[in-house]
Amino acid sequence: MAAGISSEFPEYVEEDGSADELLLEKAIRFAAKAHRGATRKGNNIPYIVHPMETMGLVSKMTDDVDVICAAALHDVIEDTACTKEMLEENFGERITELVLSESENKREGQPKEDTWRIRKEENLRHVKDAPIESKMIMLADKVSNMRSTIRDFRENGSGIWEKFNMKDEAQQAWYYKSVARVLNELNYLPAYQEYVYMLEEVFEGVDTPPLIE
Repeated sequence: MAAGISSEFPEYVEEDGSADELLLEKAIRFAAKAHRGATRKGNNIPYIVHPMETMGLVSKMTDDVDVICAAALHDVIEDTACTKEMLEENFGERITELVLSESENKREGQPKEDTWRIRKEENLRHVKDAPIESKMIMLADKVSNMRSTIRDFRENGSGIWEKFNMKDEAQQAWYYKSVARVLNELNYLPAYQEYVYMLEEVFEGVDTPPLIE
């Protein structure tokens, strides 16, 4: 997969359309190719639906095309064979840095359930001090995730967490509520308000550990 992505896109050029349009189209195509064959957890929906939804949400927060492209690409380093170098070659330093800000250190070779808490703590502490653009992408990512979660929750209740690496509902509540806290400066956005509303439904009555400050 990696070689295919790298070889296809450096030469990708179209003669019509604005520079912003061409960059966005390139990002969408790149993400679709990188995520080809992957599906969302627990269903057969192509994974690319998630970054496209994330991109759409970010486009309602900002008209900065670099940020919108980074939203489309936000999982390619974390979840595919794409590397930092490949992304930088195709999209430049700024978009690459925005994508890296959304990428966890997966600690390959260690059980995901064992590293879940430390990965989430690192992610939260990083985003807390990150630029507003990174926070917008994270908010959109979590809104998209929570929309999927709440659909499953309404059908299956708290058993939905069985398909995740972290099956402890209280730990999931800790993470998603901590996200709301570190992104609080975006509380004026409809997406933030939607996010908090969904948290209240999914985690109602759950005894939540202390949140990240």
